[in-house]
Order: sequence, then structure tokens, then C-alpha cells
Amino acid sequence: MPGIVVFLGPSLDRPGAARILAAEYRPPAARGDLTRAADEGARIIGLIDGVFFQESAVGHREILYALHKGARVVGASSMGALRAAELHTLGMEGVGRIFRCYRDGIITSDDEVALLFDPEYHTPLSEPLVNIRWAAARAAKEGIITEGEGFEIVDAAEALYFTERTYPLIARMAGLEGNRARAFLQFAAEPDQDLKRLDAVEALLRMKEIAAEIGI
Repeated sequence: MPGIVVFLGPSLDRPGAARILAAEYRPPAARGDLTRAADEGARIIGLIDGVFFQESAVGHREILYALHKGARVVGASSMGALRAAELHTLGMEGVGRIFRCYRDGIITSDDEVALLFDPEYHTPLSEPLVNIRWAAARAAKEGIITEGEGFEIVDAAEALYFTERTYPLIARMAGLEGNRARAFLQFAAEPDQDLKRLDAVEALLRMKEIAAEIGI
């Protein structure tokens, strides 16, 4: 019987996750995966990453089923943030900035957290829009780019299909050149500019707290 099951993919590497929380880590969740975890007796289910377009996405009813079975269900970062924003009033717990943005209607589209990733190793191959918004705003605040350039970066990202969103392409589309482009690209590559990663870490820490509370 698994005590803690976490559905994790491109938001955070598994070795890094395992250093934070001892759990059974499974690939990004598809339809039916949370039902199986609940039927297997998982007491804490962490939904971080899930499929959007490759297969049927995690359904609301299976999350409610897991809650009815007595599991604590925590969502953050990607599919987890989206579903938690929809179900936080019914018992699912949301964690992190992305969850709060969905909950408060600041962002609304699945496209905000969608990205292309390697199906075997779950390595990100494109950049989610939420990360781009976060990095552009912080770069402008620190004077690496202007506020106007930050808006241009976000506009360029929004004009692209989610599979095509990479920082080099977006910087070119936004008109960044030379040292200014290099400075932004270097800044955007820093771990603290990966909002989905930051929220995933926060969710694992919260699950660790819950595990201590319920004695597992």
C-alpha cells in the first residue's frame, strides 16, 4: 500500500523531488490514474503534472472519488494547480502561486501551464507561459529589460503555440538583441525563474507536513 503517491513530470526532476519527500513518484497523470492510486490505498496524493493533449486529462470525478476514499489530495504547479483551483472548495488542497492565480481568475487557460516534454525522461522542451510571465516581470523589475520589453516578451509568447515557446525564439520575436538578449536569456535560465518548479517544491513540502500530521 503506497502511503504517498506523487504524479510528477517536467515541473521538477525526480532526484530533486526525492530529496524533499519520500514518496512513490509516478509519471504525469492521465485519466484514471488518481482513481487507481486511491484504490491502492494512497493516503496522500500529489497531483503536480498531468497530460493535457496526449491522452485524456485527469477528471474532476476521480479527484472527488479519491477524497471520498479518505486521501488527502494536493495540487500545484501544472495540472495540479488547475484542478485544485476548480475543486479547492470541495476538499482538494491547492499550493503555490500558479494555483492562486487560477483560483483568483488572474489566469484561466490550460495553455498557461502547457509545455512540450520528452515522453521518456520528462525533460521540458518548451517553456510554459506562466514561467515566461514570471521571468519577464522579474527581469523588468531588476532592470535587465524594460517594462515595455517585458510586455513584448509576453505578447510574443502568447502568439506562439505552446510547443514552440522557447526563450531564444521569444527573445528574437520581442526584438531583443546582443547583450540585452543574452542578459535576459541568462536570467530566465536561473532556477528561481521557473515558477512551476518553485510551486512543485512548495507542494512537496506541504505533503511532508501532512504526512507528519497524519503519522505516515
